[in-house]
Amino acid sequence: MDPLKFLRLLAGLLSMPASAASLDVTAYFRPDPTNPSQNTFINTTPQGGYCGNHPEYCENGVFSIDFPIRFRATENIEPKHDERKGAMFRVPSSWRDLTVINDTTGESEIVRMRVNGIGAAYTVKDPLPDGVWVSNWAYAPEPCQYGGVGYGGPHYFAFFWRVPADAGSCAKQAQKVIDEIHDFSYQDAAFSYELMTPNPLKMSSGVYRGVLNYTVGPYGDFDMGDVMLADDNLISLNFALSVEHILKVDIPPGGNQVVLEPQGGWQSWLNQGRKPTRLFRDQTFSIWASSRFRMNMECQYYSDNTCALWENDAGHTVPLEVSVSLPNGLTDATGQPVKRRRLLRDGSGTELFQPGFYLDGKLGTLHFEVARDAVDEMLKPGVARHYAGNVTVIWDSETD
Repeated sequence: MDPLKFLRLLAGLLSMPASAASLDVTAYFRPDPTNPSQNTFINTTPQGGYCGNHPEYCENGVFSIDFPIRFRATENIEPKHDERKGAMFRVPSSWRDLTVINDTTGESEIVRMRVNGIGAAYTVKDPLPDGVWVSNWAYAPEPCQYGGVGYGGPHYFAFFWRVPADAGSCAKQAQKVIDEIHDFSYQDAAFSYELMTPNPLKMSSGVYRGVLNYTVGPYGDFDMGDVMLADDNLISLNFALSVEHILKVDIPPGGNQVVLEPQGGWQSWLNQGRKPTRLFRDQTFSIWASSRFRMNMECQYYSDNTCALWENDAGHTVPLEVSVSLPNGLTDATGQPVKRRRLLRDGSGTELFQPGFYLDGKLGTLHFEVARDAVDEMLKPGVARHYAGNVTVIWDSETD
């Protein structure tokens, strides 16, 4: 690099104010019963700039935000200038990762963002010479693309250009001199952007925050060349992603009283003396779930890692096997459906269940069973016994 050019650039950088423009980017996820397959965040950042003024040109997933920085020419723009010596735009059009952290749990997730459009209005104190531009500023120079808008007059012209992913710089070359008396500048700047947000169904409830900083100025993230310098050298985007989950379970009336019986009832044993092979009861429940959860159980009486039933007169216990079947849409940590998954006292095997979409009151089943060997010990001819015990089944949204 030419030493004189380097010194001028360095002087320009040193003269820039060490300040920052700050913008808030907000989004939320809340399950929608009318659209259970919706598992993306809703961007609640107010539309500014281009999409705010011309929403018809912004497709779904594209947003724009005011860019509260003004750029002004610091020297003459000469005819047929080099790219960096005139109206040049290079924006962070490549995807950039940002870590956001849950305020409460400390869990982290990745948000991705890229700038996909840039716009402003160029202003002058005196009208520019005729023929200074080869084409109207509504028409973007490559690799930028037409953004759908361009209007103004001799002192003010608004434009917006779309920017493809990983694009380089887009530049308008002046054909005639634009001297300092014109006070050539950009105002009312805005940029459009795309976001890739994590899957909220795999996130805990709470607010996830993070800050994405973009440098502004020559060779920065927002680079307008060596002549058009900014009145700020940093823009900070403050992200806040809110996750509001639902986890609700309803048991039908009377469902908390579980009576175990043989297949077909007790008549075969009472009338024919045929011992039942097992005692069981299936109890349905309704579940509303948009978040991952775990399940475990607490037992009044227990046998090793499972619950038990107690017969007070005989002082005898029998193991009670408890398992769960979850509705379609809920899987375990490996993505497998949950059918008759054993519930154990230590919670092993049921550490993580996760929804693929919001489940709105879907039916699951708790299975309670005493196996054949234990049934033989329970049923003694001519002896009346009553086995009982409390089992508390827990659906826990705190999985960490």
